[in-house]
Amino acid sequence: MHVSHLSLADFRSYARAEVPLGPGVTAFVGPNGQGKTNLVEAIGYLATLGSHRVSSDAPLVRMGADRAIIRAAVAQGERRQLVELELNPGRANRARINRSSQVRPRDVLGIVRTVLFAPEDLALVKGDPGERRRFLDELVTARSPRMAAVRSDYERVLKQRNTLLKSAAMARRHGGRSMDLSTLDVWDQHLARAGAELLAQRLDLIATLLPLADKAYEQLAPGGGPLGLAYRSSAGEAVDSGAARTREALYEVLLAALSEVRKQEIERGVTLVGPHRDDVLLRLGELPAKGYASHGESWSYALALRLASYELLRSEGDEPVLILDDVFAELDTRRRERLAELVAPGEQVLVTAAVDDDVPDVLAGARFGVSGGEVTLL
Repeated sequence: MHVSHLSLADFRSYARAEVPLGPGVTAFVGPNGQGKTNLVEAIGYLATLGSHRVSSDAPLVRMGADRAIIRAAVAQGERRQLVELELNPGRANRARINRSSQVRPRDVLGIVRTVLFAPEDLALVKGDPGERRRFLDELVTARSPRMAAVRSDYERVLKQRNTLLKSAAMARRHGGRSMDLSTLDVWDQHLARAGAELLAQRLDLIATLLPLADKAYEQLAPGGGPLGLAYRSSAGEAVDSGAARTREALYEVLLAALSEVRKQEIERGVTLVGPHRDDVLLRLGELPAKGYASHGESWSYALALRLASYELLRSEGDEPVLILDDVFAELDTRRRERLAELVAPGEQVLVTAAVDDDVPDVLAGARFGVSGGEVTLL
């Protein structure tokens, strides 16, 4: 699978952009701040319905415009599809596939699949648990696009449940009449049902990803491992130890955990148990990577997770587009060369760099210059 053409309208710094693409390596080269990352960010958005740089859509719309459009022609073997997203901050986004307007944005998931390497990836190792949850959930959805609906249901139920808990906490603090919390049992069941589905997918992903990540780390930093991944659930040891693996078992564990912490939840006004509170413990050798790994080791760990994601997705379907956004400038010579050699055979590899010298020789291919909002084939 590869993107054969990218069109942008009022996306980030681009009033208009038309970029022809093809298989193999394509590099976007130009000084920082000229819009290189904006191009690959748009392709990444088509794959995940989110940006790797910001958490909301508003910054993606060019200043002065009320919407942005991302359109891509996608080739999958002999099949050709045109996918389009219209970003409307403050309103519902819209989507079209092959110019049909009768689709939801999440219906485009799976048409474009990407694995994106970026400087922000260091947060997978050094950042807070939310970074690692996002990594898992985006990969879960790339493997199974239907999980976008499960994630959406979970977030909706979580929001409703938190609203009820917050109201109950406010009533307690102000000495008002206690609220009727009978509906909390219903929300518990909904949260546990969607949460169990998400948990099952995450646990399966961790088990599948571990050997691939360990192999990738050895390729990047020979002798530096082994690498370990362990899930840490807010619902307790039954999940972490693998005692609860089926969806029904996970559902019962989540329900029991919610019941156990209900008093604290009512006091604090927030849901304390569920996938939204979980984490992944990353280990390097016998020690946690966070806090113990060096800067170079942390980079190798983050890159290994991305390489493992790529190998997993290509083994389960169409080969994803590899995006390397200003990564090589962050790496020492050894890691730069090893990473380039590993990704060079990809069906489509998109690279951004400030100067030509930042693109390793093994990644020879098409070159675009990016400057002042203009994208020019060199």
